[in-house]
Amino acid sequence: MPGFIEPQLATLKSKAPSGEQWLHEIKYDGYRTQFHIDGDDRSAFTRNGLNWINRFSVIAGALDVPGQAIIDGEVVVVHEGRTNFSELQAELARGRQDRLLFYAFDLLWLDGKDLRRAPQIERKEVLKELFEEQGIEAPALYSEHLTGDGNELFEAASKLNYEGIISKKADAPYRSERTEAWLKVKTVQREKFPVVGFVKDPSGVAALYLGKRDGKELRYMGKVGTGWSRTKSAEIRKALDTVVSPKQKLTKPIRKPKATWVEPKFYAEVEYRDITSEGLLRASSFKGLTRK
Repeated sequence: MPGFIEPQLATLKSKAPSGEQWLHEIKYDGYRTQFHIDGDDRSAFTRNGLNWINRFSVIAGALDVPGQAIIDGEVVVVHEGRTNFSELQAELARGRQDRLLFYAFDLLWLDGKDLRRAPQIERKEVLKELFEEQGIEAPALYSEHLTGDGNELFEAASKLNYEGIISKKADAPYRSERTEAWLKVKTVQREKFPVVGFVKDPSGVAALYLGKRDGKELRYMGKVGTGWSRTKSAEIRKALDTVVSPKQKLTKPIRKPKATWVEPKFYAEVEYRDITSEGLLRASSFKGLTRK
């Protein structure tokens, strides 16, 4: 049986494909993991080839396969109805496995047979049969898919605030690289947040500190540091220089030695993927600045 196999990766697209030749799956927000099962021996390789079997031993135990298997998938934590990467990180930091789930979406090897040259749809069929025949249950789960119009699944995923979808060519083999046979379309959230401070840059701003009004309180939401050109950065700085404040206006002050605090008169429109368990924006990008 081979050792760690470099994973196949998806190419980012702005729109999901359609047609019966495509399988569409929910994109899970977790750690890509490759479980190797060889009798009583178990390994759990991360995307970079690190063996995290001690962190994922409970899942490995649930993969009750009598012979050999290499199963590709994602380890996640489900929080408030969807997978949440920040909650997963927090769970691992505590050294716990109670909330960990593994969504299996590919089968690369089974009982001495290399399945990587087999079509995607056949690999998934064999994977589903394996789960059913061996009675494999949570925390290890088979990842279901839909065929046809990927945009329907993407719209549903967007409404549920899922990370996005992965579309896979039904007749494609498994290739250890980023390919057009796997396509990913990500959902993003967009919102306006009051700017409560900024970090100076020689030509403008290096980052904006953001807040959010919650009743009478103004809570800290994190920062955004990408999404503007040098010209736009200078424009932002010029605008914020007009509302500089000697003190921060957050209800619960935070320590940011490099911050220049401002009156929350300007709002930054920001795209972001998620909000972390600490209540901060994740993967944020600046889209515009407006006056209150």
